[in-house]
This record gives sequence, C-alpha cells and structure tokens, in this order.
Amino acid sequence: MPVFAHGQLRLYLLALLESGPKHGYELITALSDRFGGTYRPSPGTVYPRLARLEEEGLVTRVDEGRKGMYALTDAGRAELAERRGDLAALEENLAESVRALAAQVRDEVRGAMAGLRADLAAAAQQARASAVPPPATHDRRAASRIRRAEAEGLLQQFRDEVRADLRRADALGDVPPLTVDTVRTVLSSACTAIRATLNGPGR
Repeated sequence: MPVFAHGQLRLYLLALLESGPKHGYELITALSDRFGGTYRPSPGTVYPRLARLEEEGLVTRVDEGRKGMYALTDAGRAELAERRGDLAALEENLAESVRALAAQVRDEVRGAMAGLRADLAAAAQQARASAVPPPATHDRRAASRIRRAEAEGLLQQFRDEVRADLRRADALGDVPPLTVDTVRTVLSSACTAIRATLNGPGR
C-alpha cells in the first residue's frame, strides 16, 4: 500500500531536518522509527528527493568523507513554516497508515503461524499414520534421545541466528517495537504447535 502521496515525502523530509542536520541514513532510520518498523523507505526513494530539495535551495549538503550531511536552508525553514497546516494533516494521515500497516503485519504473522501449526500437525499425523509396531523399549528410548537431541540442536541454531540478527540491528540502533511483538507472537504460536505434537492423541 502507498504510504506517501505525491509531494508528501518531500515535506516530511523537511520536517525531519527541522531538528538539525542529518545524514541520509539517519533520515531513513527516523522514517522507519515513525512507522514502528512497518515501513522503511529505500535509499533509492530518499536520496533523489534530497537531491531535488538541494536543487531547489531548500536544503544544503555537506560531505563528510563518504557521507553527506543535510541541513535546512532559510528557504527550507520558510517553506516549512508556510506549510504547517499541510504537515499537521499529513501527520494525521500517517497515523492511519501506521495503524493499517501494523494490522497487515499482524495478519501476516498470524497467517504464517497458522500455516506452521498446520504443517506441524500434518507431519505429526503422517508420522502416526505410517507408524510401525513399536520396537523394544530400549531401542525406542534410544531413538527418542536422538530425536530430542536433534530438536534441541535446531532450537539452539534458531536462537543463535536470531540473536545474531538482533545484535546486528541493535548495533545500528534499528530494533523497532514491532520486532519484539513479532518475536513474542511467533514464539508463543510455535510453542503451542510444538507442544501439540508432544501431547497429541495417544500421548
């Protein structure tokens, strides 16, 4: 779904620069934060608009090594002052967009978890349907230990990979609140689905 209508991102970039000069990456991160991580504009979306604002004399760019620092000019501050009403209306529209995007993400997470539960249930049912007469108790327990160790290894791998991703994002200051909600929802649903396979009929 489109987030900004024509010309709105241009105005919002001016508003974000009102608090002080920022790098392009900082502007992208600030936009992502405003949307709780549900929307993150690409560099290909933001930098061309910054270049246009510079051409119009509304912002200046000062290069710092390989990065550019953008700041409002007097003309940029004047335009922003003239368009306070437009900015207020834009903020209201964006609040609705954030709510809609958050609902969409929640629906997608719920759908993914429903699919996961169905896959696990199908796998468990297939295992029961193709079960052979139980082996001797000693062999059955040995096989159970092997499967338990395999499952624990998969859990450890999942934990390590997600922790590494979280730490990388945190190093960039980019772990939005939605990430925590998603982790909570995913883990709760996965826990329920896994326990269902452990405590199913006949257990």
